[in-house]
Amino acid sequence: MKAPSFKLLASIGAMALAAGAPALAEAAAPAFAGIFSDHAVLQRGQPVTVWGKADPGALLTVRLGSQAVQASADSAGKWRAEMPGMEAGGPHTLSVSSNGGGSTLDDIMIGDVFLCGGQSNMELAVANATNAPMDIAYSANPNIRFANIVRHSSAVRVDDFSEAPKWQVAGPQSTGQASAVCYYMARALQRQYSVPVGFVNASWGGSSIQSWISGPSMGKLPAYRQALDVVAAYGTDVAAGMKAEEQRQEAWWDKADPAARAQRAWSRPGFDDSRWPAMEVGRRWSESGIDAISKHRGVAWFRTTVELDARQAGAVTQLLLGQIATADTTWVNGVRVGGLTNWWAGREYAVPKGVLRPGKNVIAVRVLDDDNGGGLVSPPDQRMLRTADGARIPLPLRWKYQLGSHVNASQPPTPWEPPTSLTTLYNGMIAPLQGYRFKLVAWYQGEANAGAAQEYRTLLPLLFEDWRRTFSQPQLPFLVAQLTAFGSVSTRPGNSGWAELREAQSVVVRNDHHAGLAVTFDYGDRSDIHPAQKKIVGERLARAARAVAYGEKVSPGGPEAVSASRSGADILVRFVNTNGGLRTYSSDTAIGFEVCGPAACRYAQATAEGDTVRLKDAATAAVNKVRYAWADAPFVNLFSADDIPANAFEMELQ
Repeated sequence: MKAPSFKLLASIGAMALAAGAPALAEAAAPAFAGIFSDHAVLQRGQPVTVWGKADPGALLTVRLGSQAVQASADSAGKWRAEMPGMEAGGPHTLSVSSNGGGSTLDDIMIGDVFLCGGQSNMELAVANATNAPMDIAYSANPNIRFANIVRHSSAVRVDDFSEAPKWQVAGPQSTGQASAVCYYMARALQRQYSVPVGFVNASWGGSSIQSWISGPSMGKLPAYRQALDVVAAYGTDVAAGMKAEEQRQEAWWDKADPAARAQRAWSRPGFDDSRWPAMEVGRRWSESGIDAISKHRGVAWFRTTVELDARQAGAVTQLLLGQIATADTTWVNGVRVGGLTNWWAGREYAVPKGVLRPGKNVIAVRVLDDDNGGGLVSPPDQRMLRTADGARIPLPLRWKYQLGSHVNASQPPTPWEPPTSLTTLYNGMIAPLQGYRFKLVAWYQGEANAGAAQEYRTLLPLLFEDWRRTFSQPQLPFLVAQLTAFGSVSTRPGNSGWAELREAQSVVVRNDHHAGLAVTFDYGDRSDIHPAQKKIVGERLARAARAVAYGEKVSPGGPEAVSASRSGADILVRFVNTNGGLRTYSSDTAIGFEVCGPAACRYAQATAEGDTVRLKDAATAAVNKVRYAWADAPFVNLFSADDIPANAFEMELQ
């Protein structure tokens, strides 16, 4: 593939030099913002906005193909220009110039541009998807391009990316790096409409939806205002933010744990832990074989010391602790350096300058376990102090420990620490795209919020509103890939956080005229949260796009229940979007239907009849609700005539 070219030109007036005029400072050539590079795709049929940096006050000429407009840089050197929309096609040249200097980008296409966001199932690359070798080998297509946004979390909103993404053309050397879901969606739509397509992937594994919404939008929710203030303080002054967060966290601990105030002394370097027992860390304490701790649930404290010389103390910038089950608060020499609430997230905490000193240094970690086994669980080589130049100082294998209280509560996440931060991924990965135009957004997220489905009903539409405002596209279509099947199977009706989250996604999409849903649980994997069959998910998103974004007269997905009513002794559930009628696979009955009363739910015998499902003898007086596929990993066999699974639901009986 051709390497990106940035043709930078600079000149000094020849006449002035010939006259012996004093040498002038060389002007900086104007440049484009990071999202623009060779091979980029710009949205067809909408005004094209481009922007970048130049000398303050510079007068600029911006050209795209045969179009040219004038622009000027403001006092901070920022410039922005808008050109009329163009029809699909290319390749074109995009350039900006001023006083003989400039930047030029080649192979620019006009077509449809998709923004893909979410967590690890959107992040998963084509190289890790089912049938990857074949799909990659035959992927060469100059009309499919993509750009991966480099992970960047920022406590303050930034104008440009910390590391500029590079647009790539699909082909055997590049396609494996693309988001699999987004690529398969783009491939299907490019084949359908025969125009150039490009997609921008901004995703982060394990991220909560709160990370992706701007501060002003999150500030509409009173419950988040204090934490947002902490993020803002951290963005302005790290030390002040750390102090504010410590106060917020410890106020929570004082309410959650009666012993927290006294145990806080255990974080201080002068505390005498000589009577504490010691254990070798590197596995869950439930597997330690130590009776006193193996069955403990709640708080445990760990302490260790590390000797440093003066050079090391001045050079260390980070403390790495690997994974901790489940939540931690960590201090170095009594200074709080961080805390996370996800066991699978590696701990990498910045150590402020001056905290470490020559001689003995104390690291203290308060661990709160929520039935996940507890402890500092990573191998020893993942626990270290790291210097600015990458040198590693290992930490001891054996740590002192002391059991704390039995606390049955969830510790609040540190609001600037991804993947469960507030607004920081929006700041670092979405805000720099402001001005780019998109055909649609594909959103694949929800696993990190599966324990708070009711709140998700507020947060998901807030994200829609926020991004539409960011991109000045009030009707920007959103396509949502619903949570797939993962986790425990059900042998009897019960509660399911994943089913509740799926229902939240369904409700939000149903209430938004510019949104579509892709049901995915029939291709999930109950033992793998990252099912590899991404082609099906991408193609179902493409189908939703055809209806929602392109206006085709097709159903956006498969069967959706719209009513449940009594019919004598039976209950009839009516569906739309059956696309020719309901079908049941491998059985005359549809499995997974439940009827519920005030106290409990029970399975119901169900048969498909055209666009309805009949629940035989289910309409007893106590029944007031019907639900379907209500499990973390449901087994389903009810499909439309064109092989799309019926969506899960929970519905009041009419």
